[in-house]
Amino acid sequence: MGNKAKKLMVLGTCSNAGKSLIVAGICRILKNRGYRVAPYKSQNMALNSFITDDGLEMGRAQVVQAEAAGIRPDVRMNPILLKPNSDTGSQIILYGEVYGNYTASTYYEEKEFFEKEAVKALEELEKDFDYIIMEGAGSASEINLKDKDIVNMGLAKKVGAPVIIVGDIDRGGVFGSLAGTMLLFDDEERALVKGVIINKFRGNLDILKPGLDMIEDIIERPVLGVVPFMKVDIDDEDSLAMKDRGSVSHNLIDIAVIRTPRISNFTDFNALEHMDGVGVRYVESPRDIGNPDLIIIPGTKSTMGDLRWLRESGMETRVQKHASQGKPVIGICGGYQMLGKHLKDDYGVEGGGEMEGIGLLPHTTEFTKEKVRKAQIGKLAKVDGMFAGVSGLEYEGYEIHMGISPGFGNIINNGNVYGTYIHGIFDRGEISKEVISSLMKAKGIDAGDIETVDMEEYKEKQYEILGENLEKAIDMDRLLDILGGK
Repeated sequence: MGNKAKKLMVLGTCSNAGKSLIVAGICRILKNRGYRVAPYKSQNMALNSFITDDGLEMGRAQVVQAEAAGIRPDVRMNPILLKPNSDTGSQIILYGEVYGNYTASTYYEEKEFFEKEAVKALEELEKDFDYIIMEGAGSASEINLKDKDIVNMGLAKKVGAPVIIVGDIDRGGVFGSLAGTMLLFDDEERALVKGVIINKFRGNLDILKPGLDMIEDIIERPVLGVVPFMKVDIDDEDSLAMKDRGSVSHNLIDIAVIRTPRISNFTDFNALEHMDGVGVRYVESPRDIGNPDLIIIPGTKSTMGDLRWLRESGMETRVQKHASQGKPVIGICGGYQMLGKHLKDDYGVEGGGEMEGIGLLPHTTEFTKEKVRKAQIGKLAKVDGMFAGVSGLEYEGYEIHMGISPGFGNIINNGNVYGTYIHGIFDRGEISKEVISSLMKAKGIDAGDIETVDMEEYKEKQYEILGENLEKAIDMDRLLDILGGK
């Protein structure tokens, strides 16, 4: 097929139309057909990031898509990552490393530079694959941002990529949104659109078919497929997708994860959610905590800001009360930092100043100019208390944080309060099994033979389900013609 990959840009009529899932599904279909395929998104905005094998940071959506394509994640697949750290600003990650903190206006001032870097990453990626499936962001027809666009139609025009538009029928108005999106494109942009996909359909397809014929006549583009609302469990891109996660637990073990305003890497708890008899709830106020068996304070993009929120909301007092009753608390990354005695920010990384921590662990965190980013594999340090059984167990995960807490290993504890910087620590079945078994024993429940989930195997099955369902729903031969050849 030559030395340069053929490209396809997948845009949406709105945010959360399902672009990420469609891209992942197309990647899996092409992978299963024997092609070398990679995902790409020039600019992603998310707090749920990942550390690659070479210690670089990228958005998890492209990690999921890379896994679906059967390849290792590569920062060229997501050269620019925006991690919001305030209501008006973001930390900019460029090629996996911190580039700086920007407001929206200052970021747009350097649009040409970032666009050039994004195109460079795409051109490098093209050399190694047959196909590149590109993903846009939000709505493709934000006319107020057209002159600043480096992720949607602006990029498609820049690199000459054919475009398909995904519309979300589940939220209603899909025909109007598809027609309106086409109306807001200029002639050059409209010429790049080769077809549309209607996503998240529920019901009788025969009733929808007259509308399909009419929308094809109106927009003069084919409907490439109607994708059903799929029950497929793929990692969420960001915390917006958490809104439907349960608030009430009727399970043997009840775990409350505190949903801080800038929660990150909440996928750390997927392995626990998949265990029989275990309920994981995401709580936002003290009255929602109830009486859980375990409280977890997760990672965050703003440790000191979210600690203030914990304090002002009364959540800190609730955590301290839980711990004083001898019940376990675990802090991951930013949550681990909050649980310590003191936080110090001499360099203004988090706005500057000092704060007292929750005080349940003995460490002090000092924020430094450099971000810690590294993949991790090894054995957990020795701890005591309820979870003493995790001592020495093998783990695999990654660290990604501003600030260091000198003098402690990969996990520490003070009684039944535990802290670690390791994301993904529960993905190893032995560790999650030991944690849940210990919680059951504390309640007088016979833990028996607890079954854990092999997350890698589980995800592979989900990608196969996604690929199989998508291939049934869309015209892949026509899509391959759009891509430029089979």
